[in-house]
Amino acid sequence: MDIEIREIEERDYPAVTALLVNELWANKISDDNVVPFFNSVKNDENYKTFVALLDNNVVGLVSAVTTIWAAFEAPNMMIQGFAVKSEHQNKGIGTKLLKHLEDYANSKGVSGIGLCSGFHRTDAHAFYEHNGYGKITQYFGKVLT
Repeated sequence: MDIEIREIEERDYPAVTALLVNELWANKISDDNVVPFFNSVKNDENYKTFVALLDNNVVGLVSAVTTIWAAFEAPNMMIQGFAVKSEHQNKGIGTKLLKHLEDYANSKGVSGIGLCSGFHRTDAHAFYEHNGYGKITQYFGKVLT
């Protein structure tokens, strides 16, 4: 299985939307918000999305934003979205995506990468821990209207 990892392109948006809907955020995301988001950040170097391709088909993605905070001397990166099609999970694709993001982050002087994952995603938690990510905090959020 030959997996290619590259930066997202506009032609990937429909496949990325389907991936996000099917694997992460059913009924919370659509072309109505995915396409405008990627169009708005495509020229902002703080936002990076990489896709995993198998036979020129998108089978995974990792999307992250680089941020700065007074508590850290170097920028940090926060993963905003990470998914691999269910039929392609447990084949090393997710690990390749994380490694690609980590290599990119290292090349940009980023000091660390973090992410949030829902309590119910225990398989994902085991995957992150297997790839060196530790539980360091609890995340709290509030939806504002």
